[in-house]
Amino acid sequence: MVDKGNDPAVIWQTMIGEMEKGFNSFANKAMASPEFSKVMNQVGGVTAGAQKQLGELMEKYLVSMNLPSRAQLVGMAERIQAIEGQLNEIKALLHQVHNNSSAPDSGYGAPRPPRTKRPPSEGEQR
Repeated sequence: MVDKGNDPAVIWQTMIGEMEKGFNSFANKAMASPEFSKVMNQVGGVTAGAQKQLGELMEKYLVSMNLPSRAQLVGMAERIQAIEGQLNEIKALLHQVHNNSSAPDSGYGAPRPPRTKRPPSEGEQR
């Protein structure tokens, strides 16, 4: 069996563990400094500004291509949902009115008179 002191996997694992400890120590010291927070705040502001500019650029591009933007699609979806809600209310009211009316189940309007005239049988004349 391989000795643990000479095992390449153990050596590699130990080396990675030491590198990780060193990196964590360096990162903790860097994040504790006020300069780090100042730089991160500036980077966040720059990122937000770039994102806003990209959004405006995309809006102009979509307008030039005669395509709706995300905001316009969201607005249309909200309007469609409102219309669907109103249609569902109208449908429910129509069902309620239909069920409360005295209309026959087979159709709309006044009931038809009973059919009394019979077709002639084979032996009869017209």
